[in-house]
Amino acid sequence: MQKLQILLICACSSQLVWAQEAEEVQDMSDPLAVYTQAGMGMTDRGLNLKIGRSYDTGESNTAAMNIFEVKGFLGNKIGWSDGRSNSIDSLRFRNFHANHKNGRGRQIDVQYDLKNEAGNASYSFIQAIPKLGPVSLFPLLGAGINFRNAVDESGERVGGYEIPGTFAVVGSYGKISFTDNLWFNYNPMWFATLSGSDEYTRTGIEGESSMLTHEVALSYKVSPRLSVRLFSNWSQSTDFKDGSHRIEFNYQL
Repeated sequence: MQKLQILLICACSSQLVWAQEAEEVQDMSDPLAVYTQAGMGMTDRGLNLKIGRSYDTGESNTAAMNIFEVKGFLGNKIGWSDGRSNSIDSLRFRNFHANHKNGRGRQIDVQYDLKNEAGNASYSFIQAIPKLGPVSLFPLLGAGINFRNAVDESGERVGGYEIPGTFAVVGSYGKISFTDNLWFNYNPMWFATLSGSDEYTRTGIEGESSMLTHEVALSYKVSPRLSVRLFSNWSQSTDFKDGSHRIEFNYQL
């Protein structure tokens, strides 16, 4: 009888642990999902690597994660667009908080172009709105700064960094669910200069004062922890065929 009780306790404990682990798996199609992850992308400019780590915020109903990405290396071996190289193209860091009770998120996003020694940092809010059948929308509103290696009037680098101006961003993450395992995203973002030098306010965003960018992705969930995604990015000044394209594999740890 004692052995039977021990076996029953072990079986119940195993089922409880399994249930807890199953509950920890997040919906990878949800833009507000927070989880530890690793990813790899093969792009027209080279190879991308991504690692994300979730952590406890100490606040109820709130989760957070840090995500670090290295982009565009081994371009001569893997990529196919013009101007690529084997060195790292850019770096990206994101800190994301999500409140699953009110469907609100906030994000710090820092991107740095190693070749041009320039980048941007932004802070934005995301809000989930009620689903419309298979359609989910997550409007975004934020602001940020551009920074770059300081140059003199002749274009020579003089050391240090400068902030030529600030910008606003308004957009939305959109999702259409075809099945539980297949979904489509469309994420338009509109950027506009807010302040800064005359040159920046006139031409600070891809040579314009404002710019509409587009991102689409078709995703398939191979398993609860593994997804495969096809991405394309372009803008009103860059045709779709000249934009950035990649296939990305993400695994939830």
